[in-house]
Amino acid sequence: MQDSDIKTRVTPLEELRPQTKGQDCLVVIYSSDARQFGKRYILGDEPLTVGRGQENRIVLDNDSVSRRHCRAEKRGSNWFIVDLDSTNGTYVNDQQVTELALRRGDQIKIGDTIVKFLSGSDLEAQYHETIYNMTIVDGLTGINNKRFLMEALEREIPRARRHQRPLAVVMFDIDHFKSINDNYGHLAGDYVLKELATLVKGRLRPDDVLGRYGGEEFCAALPETNTPGAASIAEDLRRRIEERRFVFEGEAIPVTVSLGCAELDGEMDVLQLVKAADEKLYEAKRGGRNKVCS
Repeated sequence: MQDSDIKTRVTPLEELRPQTKGQDCLVVIYSSDARQFGKRYILGDEPLTVGRGQENRIVLDNDSVSRRHCRAEKRGSNWFIVDLDSTNGTYVNDQQVTELALRRGDQIKIGDTIVKFLSGSDLEAQYHETIYNMTIVDGLTGINNKRFLMEALEREIPRARRHQRPLAVVMFDIDHFKSINDNYGHLAGDYVLKELATLVKGRLRPDDVLGRYGGEEFCAALPETNTPGAASIAEDLRRRIEERRFVFEGEAIPVTVSLGCAELDGEMDVLQLVKAADEKLYEAKRGGRNKVCS
């Protein structure tokens, strides 16, 4: 055999991975109904319909969902999501669609529910990764959830004491959020929560931890930060949010927040530190809202 007959074969990494294909599915990653979390709906050959009516395969009992809202249907080797002239529309990755071919990992918003499309090889691993992410990430806003935030503070408090470094917490929530839902609709409220979370996350530093504490309330853990530093960051956030134009379906929504700051002191534990910041938050609300108290 001559040297010219010897050829090197370059094998792509994809060929080294198992190519077993599971059943394509939709997984609920966010819903106002806690019973829906993590539910997996297998996609077969028949179209899968979603809506408020009991005749649908996925029944979402919510006023923002139409009786027949949308369906997933297979065309060749691809799955498409098709809106069925729903009142509030069907969104894929935050873009309203009439119909669209789905790609692995796409997030479909139907009313106040978000489902994730899983497809391709190693489906079981994708599913379990999705479920794990649901335990640490808020499905609507994409930031960390309360559980992750509290666990981060559990780690940061001993570190701050060990190195004798400051640690601060900022609690904030949206002023009159119920009025936003009442006047503009719950989908507009969801939009405000997501946009606000993105804005705040973009302002914070890499080591800061932002979490959705619950409803319209958020909390940020600020390592290496004392009370004046936390108050300065909080005031900057307050100003940015007040100046930001939140526009949903052509309507401008005025948004402000109230913020409270507290610094780790003495033998405070996680709950006491968060409570101290929360008390300052409510002081800001009692003082007229759209302000910082520390």
